[in-house]
Amino acid sequence: MNDGKVDLAVFNRAFARACDRVRGDDVADIEAEQAALQALVPANASEHDRGWTGRLIASLAEPPAPPRQWSEYYHQAGAVHAAASRAEGTVEEKIAALEQARRKIWEISEQAPADEEIHIKAMTRVLEHVERELRDPTFLMEEHPGQRS
Repeated sequence: MNDGKVDLAVFNRAFARACDRVRGDDVADIEAEQAALQALVPANASEHDRGWTGRLIASLAEPPAPPRQWSEYYHQAGAVHAAASRAEGTVEEKIAALEQARRKIWEISEQAPADEEIHIKAMTRVLEHVERELRDPTFLMEEHPGQRS
């Protein structure tokens, strides 16, 4: 570390572990965690490196943001998504269930608060990918490898 460069991999790994300890259930010594991270920053590090590492190190002492409180619309869309993911039947029936769920989720998103709308609409993407895979499977599962007749 005498060259004044921060070893990014070492620092990032140590920072992630420090975050886990500080944000975890165990009581962590924040000052000790910060001191250990600061020791990874060479005294002759560039102003840029001292800046970003300093901000990250200081952020360990900041309380985490409270968990997001989602509206009933979000939970309703999540229930529709989960039900569609468990749909059973023929391929055509599964596709129909996925299409219907995507339409319903889109309708729900239009009623939701503006800051949730995009998150709710995003739920349709997974369903769209599943539907596409049902329509045009990437891998045919008809026969098992090594069991050709």
